[in-house]
Amino acid sequence: MSDLFWLTDAQMARLEPFFPKSHGKPRVDDRRVLSGIIFTNRNGLRWRYAPSAYGPHKTLYNRWKRWSDKGIFARMMAGLAADHGEQKTVMIDVSRRTPCVRVSLRKYLKAHRTATSMGVKKGGVDA
Repeated sequence: MSDLFWLTDAQMARLEPFFPKSHGKPRVDDRRVLSGIIFTNRNGLRWRYAPSAYGPHKTLYNRWKRWSDKGIFARMMAGLAADHGEQKTVMIDVSRRTPCVRVSLRKYLKAHRTATSMGVKKGGVDA
């Protein structure tokens, strides 16, 4: 597949400050894994259908899941947006996604809004 997506050196340099520190065993190639995560999400693929050039699909999923749960990707997006003076607006381009992925994204956003509003009602989050 010649239309694979690869992050450039400049893009990696901008993202590296947001990476968590490696504890113990070094992580596999960050460029390969992040490029695979972006390619898979951008094209609306299931993890198991990610091209083998990005490594095992389980590695892509595990990194995406672990970093999502820790808020690493959210900090990346907020940090990159802050570099351009946009401190409150973070957008996700879904123009290339399939309807199935859009539905999943809507469910995630709805669940996130619900969880956030529940935290506000119980006094757990400052609004």
